[in-house]
Amino acid sequence: MAELSEQQEQNVSENKKAHRSRSGLWFGIIVLLIILAVAGIGFYLFQELRTQQADLGGEVNKGDMQLIELSKQISGYQTQLAAIQSQLATVEADVAGKEAHFSKTLADFSKLHTEKLDSTRNELNTAISQVQRQLGKTRGDWLIADAEYLLSIANQRLYLMGDVNTTREALEAADQRLRESGDAGAFKIREQIAKDITAIRNVAVADIVGMYASIQARQDQVDGLTLLLPYTGKALTQPKPPQEPADKESQNLLDSALGQLEGVVTLRHTEHPIKEILTPEEAQFIREQLRVKLEMVKIALVQQNERLYQSSLADAKKWTEQNFAKNPETSNFIAELDKFNAIKIRSHFPDISLSLKMLRDITKLRLEADKAMPPAEKVKSEQDKPVEPVKPAEAVNPTETAPSAEPAKPVEAAPATH
Repeated sequence: MAELSEQQEQNVSENKKAHRSRSGLWFGIIVLLIILAVAGIGFYLFQELRTQQADLGGEVNKGDMQLIELSKQISGYQTQLAAIQSQLATVEADVAGKEAHFSKTLADFSKLHTEKLDSTRNELNTAISQVQRQLGKTRGDWLIADAEYLLSIANQRLYLMGDVNTTREALEAADQRLRESGDAGAFKIREQIAKDITAIRNVAVADIVGMYASIQARQDQVDGLTLLLPYTGKALTQPKPPQEPADKESQNLLDSALGQLEGVVTLRHTEHPIKEILTPEEAQFIREQLRVKLEMVKIALVQQNERLYQSSLADAKKWTEQNFAKNPETSNFIAELDKFNAIKIRSHFPDISLSLKMLRDITKLRLEADKAMPPAEKVKSEQDKPVEPVKPAEAVNPTETAPSAEPAKPVEAAPATH
């Protein structure tokens, strides 16, 4: 029993050992499987990690390429932005230049407008002052202004047109105005006007109308002048009777020859050599040319152009001497041209401008007359002088001692008579 129990204990211990060994084997197998599973899982995870790393590297490379492209786009945008900024700077400079130009133009226009406004204001003030002075003038002042206008007309008619008669009438009218004014300063002016009237009356005036008619008569005489050269189509003239020869036989022969040639040719002796025979048109041209030259003389006579008048007469005389025969008719024609040449259509006019200068400086003459006047007469003249209306203080120049001589109304000058 004891051995059985020991044997049973041994069997139980062996069974326990066998069971333990099997349990350890299975545990090792399980551990090994676990290790293999962990290793497989790690390898799988490692492969996945490598795959992810490769994918991540591709994405990084792709990101780098995109970054490079983005950098290029940014550079392009920066270039475009720089160009736009340059254009904006150009536009700003252009706008600034135009603004400066417009500002300058506006300033110039404003300055010009201001100047015109000031000029208009000054002209208006001057006109107002003139009107106020006109309202304050006496009848004597108006007569002196009228005399100044007449003296200016006299100077213009004499020196510009040579109208002596109108000049004399204007001087006489101016003297009458000064006499009616009763101004003490006009005495010396009237004295000078009297000298001018005397000088004008001594001026010799050419008879323009008579000379024009005489030249017209000379034009009518052109057809009666004989040309120097012969021309075809000329009317036949009766030959002069020849002198009786001493020999009768020669007389008979000469008579028979003249009888045959009578009505065919006309014999005429001339001292000039005959170089050509004129046609009727050339002969008519020579006569018409002389008429044209005489017409130029008439035009210069009407215009009173002394130089053209003298040159036209000399040209007509030269043409007559060169193209017409020397006979009594031509000599009389040339003598008439010489008479016209001796006449001066524009005489030497005297200087009559001194009276006008003295009248424009009548204030000085008035002061000289007041100084030369005795005290009693000066007081009497001041008492007799009409009282002038008081002018506004702002429109009257305090340095003004006498009203300016301004023509009130133009006086028509008498027409020129020749």
